[in-house]
Amino acid sequence: MAVHCPECGFVAGEGANFCPRCGAYLGDITAAQDDPSTATYRVGDTGEISAIDLGSVREAGGAALVIRAGGGREGETIPLAGERVTIGRRPESDLFLDDVTVSRDHALAVSRHDGWHVDDLGSLNGTYVNRRRIDSALLRDGDEVQVGKYKLTFLAR
Repeated sequence: MAVHCPECGFVAGEGANFCPRCGAYLGDITAAQDDPSTATYRVGDTGEISAIDLGSVREAGGAALVIRAGGGREGETIPLAGERVTIGRRPESDLFLDDVTVSRDHALAVSRHDGWHVDDLGSLNGTYVNRRRIDSALLRDGDEVQVGKYKLTFLAR
């Protein structure tokens, strides 16, 4: 089974311990592939790593985005309420992401007849879903959305 490098996204061959492109260590990834679940962690003020229980987030009801990495906001949950949620560096955005890698009006989460979609609004750095640059994408439970340096997980609940 192929392994995706967590640093550069390159697909390494089965049994590889290091990424052929960037040299990142892949040993922990290959060992964890027997477990299909994904763990999400938060780095505390003291530098300690603690697991985030996404199960409690799911029980709250309604779709949401959970910040997994970026800006020291790991674990923060943003409920997707209404028909649209603006995402960007503009302070008035529904999801305000304060970083220069995020455009002022970066992306838009929109509720459509078939579920929640994320639309890129012509941002400079792009919007990614599961590491692929998109113009618009239907979100499925567990999808990773990247906006600038922020990585978020979509929970359909």
